[in-house]
Amino acid sequence: MKCAALGIRMHSGWGVLVAVSGDASSVEVMERRRIVIADPRIAGANQPYHYAASLGLPESERFLANCTAVSEGLALAAVGEVVRELDGRHYRIVGSAVLLASGCPLPSLPKILASHALIHSAEGEFFRDAVRKACEHLKISVTAIRERELDEQAKTAFGNAASRVQGRISSLGSSIGPPWTKDHKTAALAAAMILARKRTVASPRPAQKIGPLRKRVEATEHFGKRQT
Repeated sequence: MKCAALGIRMHSGWGVLVAVSGDASSVEVMERRRIVIADPRIAGANQPYHYAASLGLPESERFLANCTAVSEGLALAAVGEVVRELDGRHYRIVGSAVLLASGCPLPSLPKILASHALIHSAEGEFFRDAVRKACEHLKISVTAIRERELDEQAKTAFGNAASRVQGRISSLGSSIGPPWTKDHKTAALAAAMILARKRTVASPRPAQKIGPLRKRVEATEHFGKRQT
């Protein structure tokens, strides 16, 4: 089976998932889709922390717990469908990347609900966490990448080929057609980085030469085994 990786960029209640294959010289998009992981039948589901701020603390905790369960289920169904489709086309998912904003830890719920800025941060983390858990449930390793560090990490992953890879990904829209937005481009780049890292880890190490002393030891051990 060929290898592929997932890149995911989330918004409030929805996100873009891109699956890529190939190497630095030929990044290919195998799948791209908009995934929805908030139930429109639940009031406030697209912005759960905004809605929770209008509730009392015990009720807000129950509301957020319910939204969490629903969004995690929808994320699992969405990512699982992509995995099954790619498996049917003989592609194995070797990893995933979820793009982050700041990636800073969040305080307690009362402090979050008291700050409009923290409410936005918590909602971003809420939906990213749902897709992360979906990938983990499907036994897909997850790498979190801060968007502001994406270019620097691309240089680490691709070396001198980084700008060429980024240029190819940016121009893919002309060959595969729309939509090919910033969401798709950044998700594809993050996924391509995962593939590059996997190849680096999996590349075989050169065989080590065995010195004369080690050869004599191995010959002695082999001779001893034959005598028993």
